[in-house]
Amino acid sequence: MMCALIGQSLLRSSRSVIRPKSAIYYQAQRSYRAAQCQELGKPLVVARLPSKQLESGQVRIKVCAAGINFGDLLMIQGAYQEKPPLPFVAGSELAGEIIDVGEDVSKFKKGDRVAALCLNLGGFAEEAVCNEYELWHIPSSVDYVTAAALPCSYGTAFLGLTRRAKVKEGETVLVTAAAGAVGLAVVDVASHVLGAKVIGAAGGPEKGKLIMSKGAIGSIDYKTESIRERTKELTGGEGANVIFETVGGDTFKECLRSIAWEGRIMVIGFAGGEVPKIPANILLVKNVSALGFYWGQHAVKDNKAWRKSVDDVFKLADEGKISPHVGETWSLDKVNEALLSIKDRKNTGKVVVTMS
Repeated sequence: MMCALIGQSLLRSSRSVIRPKSAIYYQAQRSYRAAQCQELGKPLVVARLPSKQLESGQVRIKVCAAGINFGDLLMIQGAYQEKPPLPFVAGSELAGEIIDVGEDVSKFKKGDRVAALCLNLGGFAEEAVCNEYELWHIPSSVDYVTAAALPCSYGTAFLGLTRRAKVKEGETVLVTAAAGAVGLAVVDVASHVLGAKVIGAAGGPEKGKLIMSKGAIGSIDYKTESIRERTKELTGGEGANVIFETVGGDTFKECLRSIAWEGRIMVIGFAGGEVPKIPANILLVKNVSALGFYWGQHAVKDNKAWRKSVDDVFKLADEGKISPHVGETWSLDKVNEALLSIKDRKNTGKVVVTMS
């Protein structure tokens, strides 16, 4: 409030020159609502914040939709590997329209429809400031909600399946948590783009039906079925060539015993909360490869591959080859309910927050 009063006073002064891109100008004239994490482990607070000054290479985006990822939930709880200083505006995956462009921005202009992965967060808000290198143009055939659902989940699926697991046409891919955002993306990409046979494991018959509708040849209800026995049944005893494992704990152990000769099991995360120990004797006996895959780290270690994975999924979406399943949309005011849906595993596919 004090900053706003000072800014208004300066603007009224005939002797003061306020430049449109100055911090004082934006603090005095513009503000936006954002879901702010003020205390770890507590609900987000929707607060009104002053607009930020653009720095060189940055753009201001009117956010229309923001995707929620499991990592967002962990970060808000203080359980993620990266811990931003408090307070912070949560969320990094968003889609919207550029409303201001800073100096030295060459590939984007005001009015462009863009998706963004903001490494400095700020996505759960009506307005976000992102760097040019964090942006992608949205094809005209893709709406904002779909655009907000694509980069993280489908980028993870596409790069993991093609670069790390090197999935071949006709191979069998088993994916756990298959009714979630990443899981359904794996089903979609593996079956419709790579020509693989996909088996999806999830909890409950309704999730199994959804997995099958996205292209899987079979589903496993791990509330009532054995992953190992059901995989054997679906593969004629051979097992899965590639396992995309996101749960950890006993689920990982059962998946490892479901793998085919010279198979590849890829560790994506530990949504179940338990980091498993890998029995090396199984790797030895079956000539199995255990692979780690952290898609987000490619932004730092191999930015070209990271960017290309998102380029590729937007191209595939534009061609109609993939289609993300958005299970729920919530308003910004209901962002905590959206996060709770993910925490309680009530959701299927992507959960998206909309700003209008």
